[in-house]
Amino acid sequence: MKSWAGLKATDPQQGERDRSVLALMQVLCNSLYHPRVENVSPELTLKILLLTDRDIKPLLEINEVLESVEQAFREKGLGRVQMPAKTYLYYEKYDGDLRVMPAYMESMDVSAVKVVNVHPENRKFKLPTVMAVILLIDPKTGAVQAIMDGTEITAARTGAAGGVATKYLAKDGPCRLGIIGAGVQATKQLAYVHHVRELCEVKVYDLVEEAKLRFVQNARQEYPNLRIVAADSVEDAVQGQDIVCTVTPSRKPIIMDDWIEDGTHINAIGADAPGKEELDPAILKRSKVLIDDWDQAWHSGEINVPASKGLIHRDDIYGELDEIVAGKKKGRTSKKEITVFDSTGLAIQDAVVAKLVHKKATDKKIGTKTELSTLFNETSNHP
Repeated sequence: MKSWAGLKATDPQQGERDRSVLALMQVLCNSLYHPRVENVSPELTLKILLLTDRDIKPLLEINEVLESVEQAFREKGLGRVQMPAKTYLYYEKYDGDLRVMPAYMESMDVSAVKVVNVHPENRKFKLPTVMAVILLIDPKTGAVQAIMDGTEITAARTGAAGGVATKYLAKDGPCRLGIIGAGVQATKQLAYVHHVRELCEVKVYDLVEEAKLRFVQNARQEYPNLRIVAADSVEDAVQGQDIVCTVTPSRKPIIMDDWIEDGTHINAIGADAPGKEELDPAILKRSKVLIDDWDQAWHSGEINVPASKGLIHRDDIYGELDEIVAGKKKGRTSKKEITVFDSTGLAIQDAVVAKLVHKKATDKKIGTKTELSTLFNETSNHP
């Protein structure tokens, strides 16, 4: 079967996944807060909220997630975040990797750590290609407030990042949208782009015919007033479109320079590890390129391969999207300008959405609370 080297299109059986996630959360709780002394007083008991993806999904409203992610970009642009670049472990013999993503936003009093994998071949095991767990941290004490499934949050905040970029960089509507890749993230890009721009047409292409047709069928039900088309090729999906979203794990360019017309905006989402790329480097050379983070983009974003080959240089990059959101730089300045947003995914995005979810879950009494005892004093062992 054809693939993009791992299409993100297959969901696991929900019940089995919920049980697996809950079990993982409980293991994390036990390892984080293993009692070090006996007979700890009740006032030192810590309560941690456990949230599965089934708990989280109904709490993720597009307008709230979009607003949170836009605020995260603004805080970054104003220099008010701590966010080390992602740390990677590579499972080469399994064609997968694991990433650790910590963040702290002092002005918003938000801190979180996400552990996330990318395994393109997980379809064979009826598992998502991307799975994640997020720990929400209380900055005041360092205590874990919540452990939550991060898969749905990751998908939503990635879609929201594309929405924020489209808001600041795409032409005004009505617009025609082309999507390459028909997995979970394709549905998010459509939802968030549609939220910020009026759309008149959506074309989608995927190497897997069944995935493409399933996407079209579902999208037509979700957006009955939109023209949704199954494209015959990548070229057919992107040529003549005002906005293009690429959401594949390709390791070679799949969108050619001569297919992209003046005035197009591109959300390049798929490249998130060294060696991945989706765009002909010639597109980048004639575009206003915005990245989400210098270190991450240079290491693993859409620009990583052409940069490593000396095809583009730092001077070819206009800046970070957060600079535009914070008002430090201008976004689109003409109708003919081609703009590209290179998205690698930021820990601050996970943190703000996790905080949003935690607040809504707490208010609505959703999730499972686990009480674990520990003692934070001078007698405790050092890490």
